[in-house]
Amino acid sequence: MALLDLDPRVVATARELAARAAEPVVSIAKAHTTVAVERATLRLAGITGADSTHRAGDVPWVNRVIDTVREQCGLEHGVVLPAFHALKQHNLASLTELAEASAAGQVQFTIPTGRDLTAAKKAATSAVAKGLKTVDRNRAQRDKLVQKWGDPAQRPWIYLIVATGDIDEDVVQAQNAARAGADVIAVIRSTGQSLLDYVPEGATHHGFAGTYATQENFRIMRAALDDVSKEVGRYVRLTNYASGLCMPEIAVLAGLQRLDMMLNDSMYGILFRDINPIRTFVDQRFSRQVHARAGIIINTGEDNYLTTADAVEAAHTVTVSQLLNEHFAHEAGLPDHLLGLGHAFEINPKVPDSFRLELAHALLARELFPDAPLKWMPPTKHMTGDVFNGYLLDGFFNLAGVLTGQSILLVGMMTEAVVTPFLSDRDLALQNVRYVLNAAGSLAEDFRPAPDGLIVKRAHQVLGEAVDLLERIVDDGLLNAIADGTFGLMKRPADRGKGADGVVEKAETYFNPASDLLEATDV
Repeated sequence: MALLDLDPRVVATARELAARAAEPVVSIAKAHTTVAVERATLRLAGITGADSTHRAGDVPWVNRVIDTVREQCGLEHGVVLPAFHALKQHNLASLTELAEASAAGQVQFTIPTGRDLTAAKKAATSAVAKGLKTVDRNRAQRDKLVQKWGDPAQRPWIYLIVATGDIDEDVVQAQNAARAGADVIAVIRSTGQSLLDYVPEGATHHGFAGTYATQENFRIMRAALDDVSKEVGRYVRLTNYASGLCMPEIAVLAGLQRLDMMLNDSMYGILFRDINPIRTFVDQRFSRQVHARAGIIINTGEDNYLTTADAVEAAHTVTVSQLLNEHFAHEAGLPDHLLGLGHAFEINPKVPDSFRLELAHALLARELFPDAPLKWMPPTKHMTGDVFNGYLLDGFFNLAGVLTGQSILLVGMMTEAVVTPFLSDRDLALQNVRYVLNAAGSLAEDFRPAPDGLIVKRAHQVLGEAVDLLERIVDDGLLNAIADGTFGLMKRPADRGKGADGVVEKAETYFNPASDLLEATDV
């Protein structure tokens, strides 16, 4: 039920402005490819493994192929044409064999023409389609298991993080968290992985403040959560991170291993990891097309803006980013039911009426995006180390989530931003959530903010400020707005940032069967 009486004309204007602001960036994304998009395409086509003899350590075979193709004939035509032409020329059985041969200097990549071009296109399309069939089977399998084991009985879903660095220890913690009531398990990535321009291979046991996102780690955790789902009688969802320099590849690996949610924001990597804006927008479009095909719910990262900017003064920038994220997602084929827009409970508790302001911001997100599975993030910025005060603040956060109909509730820890939480911290945090859900889970049906009260007025104010900002962005350009520090106070020029050298402008003859097949997907 709408409680804020938002003017539908203002809402429509906001969406129209967001579309106009985003469109030039979409055009840029369509006109370019990246090394990560090309690697993701080869992963769909079946390449696996790593070169363990490389002097710098294990290097994925997919990286070796991309680097060699780029050196010998460029990537502006796409990687599959020279790769599948070489497969036929050298009578090799797989892309992995091709990688090994190219690493040994036995392959010279060229762009095929004539009949060779037709044959390479046909072979590449067949191989990529096979990979997408695996993604499709995993989506169907998820649907069957949800029907078999059931969804959680309540909303919001309870979302809990594990972050040990060791996949085997993560499994123990994740299964125990599910038994204690968690509905979604997020495996935090190792610190710095977003800046690696390759995806490590195999199971890992040495991450720092998180566990490496690898295909094998995905497989291990998905199998473990299937086991505990059967035990607890509900389907427990798995989350990881499709962000950073390998966003498209990780999206593909998630689809191949039946992950259910992925952190995937259009600007997070730009703002908080200093990744080149063009690289990010190209990569996020492809990755979201993969998520749409896989039925994976994305989680966006607007909550992060409020860790660097003031949560009251910058509230409208969150709304603007949500509207931009919505447009980028829809353009890439993601429907509303897969659009987990993020926002957060980050107002300084010392601000008068801070809880009422938090309710206004949360209700505004809920009513602007009624069909989206919103992800509500707990307080972190103003946690002081006083665990008693932190526990109370988390209780208010949980109550706000219930009152405003949030979809996914990330469990807040009283030791958040102070130390890595212990298992006992997680157990107490889950008790806090369970208490609020049991005591006030249906309170939303009784909650009616006064039409002329602070909550309603504040929501209208934030929406109005969002429209004003979107008008300026349309005039100045989104890339310039990002460069000027509009979001999260981070200034990120379009011609700088990590990974810029991995962006390639497409030739007229560019060919990528993954892009073609994903564009044609009707979700």
